[in-house]
Amino acid sequence: MNPSQAQPPTLDQLRRYAIARSLFKPTTLPRAISKLGFVQADPMRAPARAQDLILRHRVADYKAGDLEQRYTKLKVEEDCFVNYGFMPREILPLLHPREPRKVWDEQTHEHAQQLLDFVRSRKGGTHPKELLDAFAHQGRMPGYWGGELNVSTQLLDGLHYRGHLRVKRRDSGTRVYEPISHPEQDQSPEARLARAEQLMDMIVQLYAPLPAPSLGYLTSLLGYGAPHLKAEARAVQKAAKARYAHALIDGVMWFWPVDENPRSRRHAADEQLRLLAPFDPIVWDRRRFELFWGWEYKFEAYTPAAKRKMGHYALPLLWGEQVLGWANLRLDKGRLKHELGFAGEKPKGSAFKHALEEDLRRMRLFLGCE
Repeated sequence: MNPSQAQPPTLDQLRRYAIARSLFKPTTLPRAISKLGFVQADPMRAPARAQDLILRHRVADYKAGDLEQRYTKLKVEEDCFVNYGFMPREILPLLHPREPRKVWDEQTHEHAQQLLDFVRSRKGGTHPKELLDAFAHQGRMPGYWGGELNVSTQLLDGLHYRGHLRVKRRDSGTRVYEPISHPEQDQSPEARLARAEQLMDMIVQLYAPLPAPSLGYLTSLLGYGAPHLKAEARAVQKAAKARYAHALIDGVMWFWPVDENPRSRRHAADEQLRLLAPFDPIVWDRRRFELFWGWEYKFEAYTPAAKRKMGHYALPLLWGEQVLGWANLRLDKGRLKHELGFAGEKPKGSAFKHALEEDLRRMRLFLGCE
């Protein structure tokens, strides 16, 4: 039975469902990535990269850096979806050949072709540093986050985005590239729509249950990974009620996979405390976050220090089915330091103190500082 045709779930049931379906029993790294479908990446280490912080709750005995170290042996790829991150290799045919919205001018295209020819001429992958001397004459250009980058570095990113390169591995966090080619795809209207449906299903599978405005926002973000399927993705969004289970709850339309039931009693939260990455699927959707927990969580890494209220890299603090506040963590001479903030009153009693210390202990093991 389609859950949308039964008695609608309550908001409390949706919240428990959102947590339980995302925090599945820890498994192997390949299975966790496959189950999630996409793991958002971020280069900041505070105290570890976002992809590692996300995976530590879902992979048994996971240690910071495991994904990077094991990458070449896994059937995964770094690429663009709704954001940049890691995904199972079989997803690539849904995203490529990619047709970027920005078309290079003749000079940029010529420079990019020179870089591509250089990478193709080498074996074992090409580190960006190998290009700096060879193509230093190309100059510098503005970076995405301010400052300037060597033109070669920007063009490498562009060639990767356009599907001419893939990340072979990372050396100390730096992407090492190798050439790749993607087969041509069936461009019939039916085939294009089918690919958009699969990508939209990935979004719903990862972030459900989703308020309708959030589904619309994520559809827009899919234009990053699949700009050539923008019209088809919008068509799937408009037909969401026919494709996904849904219910109107307190004036908000929600969507989730048709074969799942948010009202099931098996969606029970445990008593474990977890410090989540700012991009963890449970807290990624800030609109849903406020509906579930009644306060506004902000990612302030790019906010001037004087204007921050939560801190540089505040990790939401999930205890049971409540997000009570946040924590900022840092390593100081090999020791893990933490500062807490709360949306309301700090929990009293030994249960919270014990639960917090348990996750800090797990965090130290994950970071290798215990």
